[in-house]
Amino acid sequence: MIRKAEKRDIPSIMELLRQVNLIHHNGRPDLFQAQTKYGPEQLEALFQEETMPVFVWTDEADRPCGYCFCQLHSNKDDRMLTDIRTLYIDDLCVDETKRGMHIGSELLDYVKAFAKSQGCYNVTLNVWALNEKAYRFYKKAGMQIQKYGMETIL
Repeated sequence: MIRKAEKRDIPSIMELLRQVNLIHHNGRPDLFQAQTKYGPEQLEALFQEETMPVFVWTDEADRPCGYCFCQLHSNKDDRMLTDIRTLYIDDLCVDETKRGMHIGSELLDYVKAFAKSQGCYNVTLNVWALNEKAYRFYKKAGMQIQKYGMETIL
């Protein structure tokens, strides 16, 4: 039920991206525009990037009902950070009509196993303060705060 995203998944992924954008745009319209993070052409190109895998959770009809956009990073030759390999979760979404069915947990577990198979030391992500549900989900899944991002609006 979880596999790498393909070109045929783009319409479903676009709808999921729209849902995520609405959460962010409605919570912080001063920061987030009313448009999706990627367009169809960008998704098609992204699906070809080996260091940026996108995984989808599909239903019985092989329709994506959730996704996880990932990025593999390394701190090689960094003067301050240790040389570790990290899988960064850029975006994780479950269709609003399917939430509560553990799809997000399955995607997260799959991505953690993938990261381990790639020799990653850790899995990281960012959660906007406006998205309390996502924060609680990740906390319940065992993730811990690594750093804080702060702002002053002028």
